Amino acid sequence: MTAPDAEPWRQGLIRDFEAENPGIRINLVEGPNATNLLEDLYTSSFILGESPYDLINMDVIWTSKFAAAGWLLPLGDRISKEELGAFSSQDVEGGRYQDKLYRIPVRSDVGMLYYREDLIKQAGLQPPETFDDLIRISQVLQKKKQVNWGYVWQGRQYEGLVAMFAEVLDGFGGFWVNPDTLEVGLDRPETLRAIEFLRSTVKEGVSPPGVTTYQEEDTRRLFQSGQVAFLRSWPYAWPLAQAENSPIRGKIAIKPMVHAPGKTGAACLGGWGLGIAKTSRHPEEAWKAIQYFTSREAQRRFIFSAGYVPSRRELFTDPEIVAKYPHYPQLLEVVDNAVLRPPIAQYAQTSDILQRYLSAALSGRMNSERAMQAAAAETRRLLGAGGQGSRGQGDKGTK
Repeated sequence: MTAPDAEPWRQGLIRDFEAENPGIRINLVEGPNATNLLEDLYTSSFILGESPYDLINMDVIWTSKFAAAGWLLPLGDRISKEELGAFSSQDVEGGRYQDKLYRIPVRSDVGMLYYREDLIKQAGLQPPETFDDLIRISQVLQKKKQVNWGYVWQGRQYEGLVAMFAEVLDGFGGFWVNPDTLEVGLDRPETLRAIEFLRSTVKEGVSPPGVTTYQEEDTRRLFQSGQVAFLRSWPYAWPLAQAENSPIRGKIAIKPMVHAPGKTGAACLGGWGLGIAKTSRHPEEAWKAIQYFTSREAQRRFIFSAGYVPSRRELFTDPEIVAKYPHYPQLLEVVDNAVLRPPIAQYAQTSDILQRYLSAALSGRMNSERAMQAAAAETRRLLGAGGQGSRGQGDKGTK
């Protein structure tokens, strides 16, 4: 796992597990900080044959690729429906591929809208519900000179761009790829409306011109400096924004992403879970570890020591946890509105196509309509004949 995650795991979860299970040792391999590089390390070890890993720590978007390649053991017969019911349903869904379960969620992660509650209240306004509200409130606060910018989001060409876009797209009633039919929705009117909204934030001066080059940390720092009214980001930004030296400490709130009138807000599901390698010589010990790491008590301790978001529903409303993290009950509401990126075997290539054309459309290098027609055509070619789909299936989306 990534270096920042490795230390809290070693000092907390792994140390406690080994104390309770003296016959089992867990060797944690520290990898690079970029999750795509972790994925590459796993992939090359599997392709070379006997993978050295027993437990696979997986980002939600790797499940379908790893399962389709035959690298994971199915876990469905090891866990009951009741036990699975303790986790948030979208997190469980993110661990399935073609109706089989391959990954148990350890930690949830979901995109959300942060906002300056203090400024909105002072202006006598309500938090936004729609995309238009977001623009309007931003402009009011900018005119009052209370913020330099209204809204910041991740616009650089990388996975964070499609995670952000999945929320806006869903909020306009559109979809990317229907995993059941492989129908592609990128050249539909809803997709163009979603792109138009993001472009308009820059055109109207609500978002900075450089937003199309921003990643998570660029947007968080700008928001945390007090210059911005709204931020689209992940839960990790909350403890940082509430730190003692933060200029916006105690001044922010969260909500699910805004949406078009008559639609619902969506939050892109991230998060991590554990699977067992098919080549593992210790599947029983690996399963014992998964049961421990995903247990109520282990997760509870981990939340207090490392501040991660749990995957067990009851922990979002646990009184002691809420006393430390008062935003958790609201966070559960966001998690329940989560939208999955398409759980298909060719996800990585599908994402790469969208990243390239979406970046070109948002930065004005390509006309939006032409960019999305090209993206849709390329995605259909990649997914084969099924990608043509029947237009009538489109409104199923990818939830």
